[in-house]
Amino acid sequence: QVQLRVSGGGLVQAGGSLRLSCAASGRTFNTYNMGWFRQAPGKEREFVAAITRSGRGTYYADSVKGRFIISRDNENTVYLQMNNLKPEDTAIYYCAADGTTYGSSWSRWNYWGQGTQVTVSS
Repeated sequence: QVQLRVSGGGLVQAGGSLRLSCAASGRTFNTYNMGWFRQAPGKEREFVAAITRSGRGTYYADSVKGRFIISRDNENTVYLQMNNLKPEDTAIYYCAADGTTYGSSWSRWNYWGQGTQVTVSS
């Protein structure tokens, strides 16, 4: 089992940048694919990005492609660098981990961190 702790949310103006971090507990970090999802008020949780356990595969939602970058270190942390933020990026962002899936369906991910609020003002 893995526990995830998310940090880095906040308020930023449109066009600005933020970096989210998700620290995983335990010594098996490299056995998990890692993902980021977000949920805006009144909307379903949606896929943002994922990275495979090796770090060689990265996947993005079309809405963030070219603006967001997911990465992971060799220790226990996955990052989401968010650039050129838009008001429609406003949401609670969640980190997820799973030993098998790296897909866009949130229900297939087993482990979740607490959310962090990202607010982008226009």
